[in-house]
Amino acid sequence: MKAKAIIIKSKKMKHLKHLFYTFVILSGTIYGQDIKPEKISFKSIDGVPITANLYHNNDKLPVILLCHQARFNKAEYDEIALTLFEKGFNLIAIDQRSGGTLNSKVNETFVAATKLKKPTAFLDAEQDIEAAINYASDKYHKKIILWGSSYSAALSMYFASSNDKVKALIAFSPGDYFVEKKGTLKTKLADFKKPMFVTSSKEEAPELTKLISKMKLTKNQVQFIPREAGVHGSKALWNNNPDKGEYWSALNNFLEVLIN
Repeated sequence: MKAKAIIIKSKKMKHLKHLFYTFVILSGTIYGQDIKPEKISFKSIDGVPITANLYHNNDKLPVILLCHQARFNKAEYDEIALTLFEKGFNLIAIDQRSGGTLNSKVNETFVAATKLKKPTAFLDAEQDIEAAINYASDKYHKKIILWGSSYSAALSMYFASSNDKVKALIAFSPGDYFVEKKGTLKTKLADFKKPMFVTSSKEEAPELTKLISKMKLTKNQVQFIPREAGVHGSKALWNNNPDKGEYWSALNNFLEVLIN
């Protein structure tokens, strides 16, 4: 059985959405402008400098922390963040120390960690995500939406299940990658009640369904299974993915829940 939940769009929600976007426009966001992120840096738990792109919209708007997949960096979200910015979110896309070069852009946190002779395995990047959660929460004085891709999606699930600074979870292609050292996510998520959107490629969907099988999904918790093949990770939303439309449609429905 596919684990899924339905989000119902009410007339009230549509009205709230209209008022929300009106507020965004009046507060200074101009759609279609050339949006350029601010490069920022802050320290990881062990002192390694983390480099990130900040897309600051408005202090009162929700904030999403964007974490990339293996061998990638914050450039995974170059296209995605612009779309989310125009939808009315603040965004912070980080370089985790476990990653690499993407689109000729270097993972600066990986470079910094290597120079400091710090390990750069997947679990070593956990402290980078924790530091970024703290930074985002402190900067905006609110709980954040945590977004992960592949290995960082799995780590984001652990954080979302235990960290009070995380109010909602978005996870692209998570897996039970860290059972030996962190315990199975199936158990960690059994009583998870926060808003959640999880998805994957169509091929990965059965394993993802098993991963959340102990959850009793609420109306604000969604597993999206694409009709078409789809792809692994957040790059499912990239412009060059022919199946991006169905992913964006499902995600937009979920994001409406987080707007108000």
